[in-house]
Amino acid sequence: MTDNSRPTPRAAMTRRDFLIKTGSLTLAGYLALGRPAWANGLALPSAGEFGELVATDTGGIDLYLEERDLLVGGQPGRAITINGSFPGPTIYMREGAEALIRVHNRLAESTSIHWHGVLLPFDMDGVPGISFAGIPAGETFTYRFPVRQNGTFWYHSHSAFQEQRGHYGQLIIEPAKPDPIDYDVEYSVILSDWTFTAPHEVFRKLKTIEGYFNFQRPTLANIDNQMQATGMTLEEVIAKRLAWQRMRMDPTDIADVTGATYSFLMNGKTAEENPTFIAKPGQRVRLRIVNASAQTYYDVRIPGLPMTVVQADGQNIKPVETDEFRIAVAETYDVIVTMPDDQAYTLFAEAMDRSGATRGTLAPQLGMSAAIPELRRRPMLTMADMGMMGGGMKGMEGMARMEGMEGMEGMEGMEGMEGMEGKNHNDNAGKVTHTPPRNDNELPTENLVERIKHGPDEHGPASITMAQTAYRRLDYPGAGLGDDDWRVLTYSQLRALERPPLRRPPTREFDLHLTGNMHKFIWGFDGKKWSESDMIRFQHGERLRINMINDTMMSHPIHLHGMWMDLYAGGDLDTNPRKHTVNVQPAELLTVDITADAPGQWAFHCHLLYHMEAGMFRTVAVVRSLDGGSIDADA
Repeated sequence: MTDNSRPTPRAAMTRRDFLIKTGSLTLAGYLALGRPAWANGLALPSAGEFGELVATDTGGIDLYLEERDLLVGGQPGRAITINGSFPGPTIYMREGAEALIRVHNRLAESTSIHWHGVLLPFDMDGVPGISFAGIPAGETFTYRFPVRQNGTFWYHSHSAFQEQRGHYGQLIIEPAKPDPIDYDVEYSVILSDWTFTAPHEVFRKLKTIEGYFNFQRPTLANIDNQMQATGMTLEEVIAKRLAWQRMRMDPTDIADVTGATYSFLMNGKTAEENPTFIAKPGQRVRLRIVNASAQTYYDVRIPGLPMTVVQADGQNIKPVETDEFRIAVAETYDVIVTMPDDQAYTLFAEAMDRSGATRGTLAPQLGMSAAIPELRRRPMLTMADMGMMGGGMKGMEGMARMEGMEGMEGMEGMEGMEGMEGKNHNDNAGKVTHTPPRNDNELPTENLVERIKHGPDEHGPASITMAQTAYRRLDYPGAGLGDDDWRVLTYSQLRALERPPLRRPPTREFDLHLTGNMHKFIWGFDGKKWSESDMIRFQHGERLRINMINDTMMSHPIHLHGMWMDLYAGGDLDTNPRKHTVNVQPAELLTVDITADAPGQWAFHCHLLYHMEAGMFRTVAVVRSLDGGSIDADA
């Protein structure tokens, strides 16, 4: 068993010493990979054999992008590799220095690298068609930017489906000041998903047949399992299934792409390959966990060991001890665990829909392993995920396109929706919501409205359903979590370690509806695909609020490039956390505040790769005035 992750004991060899001593060996190995495996008399190399580079060293670094055959879980697959591997090398930077990265494109197609969560000039952001033209085949592009932050981040392609093919890696920025997080060893933990099917073919199947990869739907064969799991009678189970059928909804529609085609990976390795992370009893271990998947949400736990979450999306938070957390696509969490004894522990990452899992082992030496948890029963969506708040079908006449709802008044908990407080929200993106002035037009920052009614349907055919009510779900851990008698992290527990600089109340807000037509696999904002939409305009220097309203029954990880989103997590200006990616759950009202301090054009999108490709993407222009065009970044 190879240990694919390198510890960094504080009292032992430094990372810089390690890189200097091993650099020539790494280069020699990479040059050997430049020839076909048969020419070297070698078998195919395995995925997950990645190294480390320091981009703020004198002279910078070089990244070589190529297609290679690698073994993924023991099976040969064609991947996009970075310096011969996927994931690509872990890239280190130093806060306050300048990063210099030369990207050499040896692919037969254009490519790009986006530095996810990193604040930089917009022409270094790496989004073709938005911030630059891309890197043509056979050419080299040089990224150069000042490093203005620290924490755990990642990088990936923003070109077509290359991310699904292995074009990603972790990015760690070391702080200029002493790190407030105390630890003895640290490890990169990169969660991802892999398919041996061409990503374009996966996308075609999703567009052709709804739920193509979902083999967990309710059927006659599993009706007894549902009765045992829920404690319902046969008549009750049948009534419930018929109700969902009348709504043309599938309560098992948790994930678009599942273990039917996916291999679930940790550091490029499957659960059977079991990557090992070495730690001695008494050591504090920092796990820098990133979800670099194309589509997969993971539920992460270490049975028998509590985890202390110390960082979210690269930002230090007040430590939260927990037993499990859900990590959305593109999020990062840093956790500290203390090895209590001379035993092995399983780091278990279970797909949200329970169609598979991956794992690694935290142990004092190689060759050890611990028990692997069984996959839990797959979760099912509820009326709450349709905005029913656990009850109430009265007043449903405002729901759009919900034919077949008649006869549902007998469903359990379907009464009492009348009298819902809150305001109607039916504005399109970019329109100002007229909130009463408060302290010179400042909007409130605490005790925000908890739920709102949906207004009239103005979102078109790209939005097949709309919850009658959107509400805050900050305390909800997510479908399938919270019933195992252990602690689960929620957004309501996240609090910034220190008040982020320049934070102030917003003075303008607008609503943004997350919409989709699952039957046709069309996704967008306010019912429009990117190709049909206008730019969203932020005025330079303004403090802006976006109320995201999820009209769909799926979770969406929403990512804004170039600027932080201050998440309203029930705290205040001092404590609400900053994030680069926020998970918006079904029927959820989620609010973020943004300081528009980054001139240029930026991407704003769902980070589920196939949702983004299907249209859930907008361009944000930071403008001098809301009536003008984007600011020239060189001005």
